[in-house]
Amino acid sequence: MKIGEKNYRTIWFKDNSVKIIDQTKLPHQFIIKDLKTVKDSINAIKTMEVRGAPLIGATAAYGLVLAIIEKNDQSFLKKASEDLIQSRPTAINLKWAVDRMMKKLSGVNSTDILKIATNEAKAICEEDVDFCKNIGLNGLKIIEEISKKKKDTVNILTHCNAGWLATIDWGTATSPIYHAHKKGIKVHVWVDETRPRNQGANLTSYELNEEGIPNTIIADNTGGILMQRGEVDMCITGTDRTLSTGDVANKIGTYLKALAAHDNKVPFYVALPSSTIDWNLKNFKDIPIEERNSEELSHVEGLNKDNKVTRVLIYPKKSKAMNLAFDVTPAKYVTGLITEKGVCEASQKGLKSLFK
Repeated sequence: MKIGEKNYRTIWFKDNSVKIIDQTKLPHQFIIKDLKTVKDSINAIKTMEVRGAPLIGATAAYGLVLAIIEKNDQSFLKKASEDLIQSRPTAINLKWAVDRMMKKLSGVNSTDILKIATNEAKAICEEDVDFCKNIGLNGLKIIEEISKKKKDTVNILTHCNAGWLATIDWGTATSPIYHAHKKGIKVHVWVDETRPRNQGANLTSYELNEEGIPNTIIADNTGGILMQRGEVDMCITGTDRTLSTGDVANKIGTYLKALAAHDNKVPFYVALPSSTIDWNLKNFKDIPIEERNSEELSHVEGLNKDNKVTRVLIYPKKSKAMNLAFDVTPAKYVTGLITEKGVCEASQKGLKSLFK
């Protein structure tokens, strides 16, 4: 996808280092950063220089490549894999990618291991690009149907950033929007600001602007009244972990949007690649919910009058804050799951119909 007039992906491997777009600097600065060690990869994941379930998985895969370059030793590689898995707990793609890499690399001859690891990490990235493109084509059909009935601009509400910046390319929730735009369908996106890190305002609106797609940033609590007014035709969000039951873990606030959509009979879709499905957990209460530093709530960053990025405290100094990063939307509030294989109902039966 585009930044300026140039096409980028979120991650790539060159000259024995991993290149990433530092997303903590967007939208005010565009900086490409080098990851040279497995610790760099872990730090990038923890600090959210990279974020979004598919991109976290890809970064972890390349982290193991960097571990091999650093020290070609199976015990070091195993420790690196364990540390990567612990770097962020909720997104299942992280563990999925590490397990996939380790299955390929465990016990491999040391002379071949770097080539095998690099090829597998690249394969994970290419696979995600294909998955996200197909998610877009499958979701496009839903937007087309709404457009035919409405014969006017389709208003889509999304939460957080499930755009190409959260994947390798195309995105999950945004992929149908990009495909619709490319096909000439008029779309407008309501972009939830997404406190506390403002991924909607900082990232989703940024990438939509770069692609020339009309969008409007709204406060997180505005979606409900827009739905009541009939100004939202559908919701599409991403997910960091979807259970085989169809329950969806996503950025905090998603559950409330699903409730508002359900009350106002607005279709609520979740877009995801199969790598985000957790086939093992059966109870959404067992999903580990990450609790992050409370300073993400109490402090904000922005450009000051001198055009410099400044960080300021917005809470009373004595106040405490709780910063849960995710919530769970039960399957009964999800209209459908948009995957690379097609669209299905949010249930075990629905998922099994696509993934046998």
